[in-house]
Amino acid sequence: MADPNFRNHDGYTSLSPSSAPGSVPAVADTDATHLPSQEGNLQTFPPINVHSKLLGPHPPSHEAEGSRQGSVNEAQGVFPQFLRVATYRPYFNVDTEEVSQRICYSLLLNGGKFISTVNHNPDLYGPFWICTTLIFVASAFGNLATYLSKHASWQFDIGKVTWAAGLFYAYTFLVPLLSYFFLKYINAALGLIQLCSLYGYSLFVFIPASVISLVPVEILRWVVIAGAGLVSAAFLATNIKVHLESNNWSFVVVMGVIILEACFALVFKILFFP
Repeated sequence: MADPNFRNHDGYTSLSPSSAPGSVPAVADTDATHLPSQEGNLQTFPPINVHSKLLGPHPPSHEAEGSRQGSVNEAQGVFPQFLRVATYRPYFNVDTEEVSQRICYSLLLNGGKFISTVNHNPDLYGPFWICTTLIFVASAFGNLATYLSKHASWQFDIGKVTWAAGLFYAYTFLVPLLSYFFLKYINAALGLIQLCSLYGYSLFVFIPASVISLVPVEILRWVVIAGAGLVSAAFLATNIKVHLESNNWSFVVVMGVIILEACFALVFKILFFP
């Protein structure tokens, strides 16, 4: 008698899959069962777990950002006003045309036109640029002038750079500071930034004077540097005098400016072109 677990198909005997040892019953037909569409629940990239790894479990809220910004502003408020970069930013807001015009005024006896021009927009960019340029020009040409005078025993003097930086920056920023306090004491209306701008631009004439002083002729050097000091002193005196016309200290201040400028020119000659 034939085993009912065996079926014959076209002469071949086969074992019924449902009766084979270790077989898995066939899955029932589920054509009539439809799963609900998941299309509306699809996530966009990146998924939430990746987003959490990138930004942390709880991204910063607007309140946290505002608190952080408030902390930054509070930290900035710790510094005094004169130590903040934002305080000096407006004084560097000048273009090349304005700086060039002010340099030209510093070389001409214009009867105080320079200080009236910079009253509405004084700058520190020009004085800083002039001082920095003069440091390298005076120290470089001073060493080169020494080399042309002493071929055998010459060696580069790096100390000229240090002396130049101390002298020029002090003359541009420290002298105006002291002058500001004195002018305030005698009730002269001239601001600190105006004074720094005035003294800074007055040094420009020493840049071409340094180049000409490269010529190894001692009398020429004295004449050139003395002339530069005279132009610079006249520029300072005429512009400061405009604000001191009705002041009893006018003569004293102008003479002090001229004497100080003469001392500066003498130190300049001795230090860089001995």
